[in-house]
Amino acid sequence: MKEKFNNLQVKKNEEKNRYELDVDGHIAFIDYKETNSTVALIHTEAPAELAGSGAASALVEKTLNLIKESGKTVSPYCPYVFAFIKKHPEWKELVSSRFPKYDEL
Repeated sequence: MKEKFNNLQVKKNEEKNRYELDVDGHIAFIDYKETNSTVALIHTEAPAELAGSGAASALVEKTLNLIKESGKTVSPYCPYVFAFIKKHPEWKELVSSRFPKYDEL
């Protein structure tokens, strides 16, 4: 993660069912669905103003940390999150073994 994102916090917006990262007034987010044991990450989006800045990657990493701290597993249905975990295999331990593409990570 780029240093400029270190001090930014991800907010869990339960009303909109998404994790949000505010970067200079621009909101990057990941839509989610949650059960008692798993958080399904469905869609990641960052505004054009943040394109290429590393904001989406920082959002994913910070979101995964929050989920890990909660004691839940993750199901990375979002292709961006899936690719992030595949590129950073240290996060695979957080992925639910019930996730359909678990063996592809």
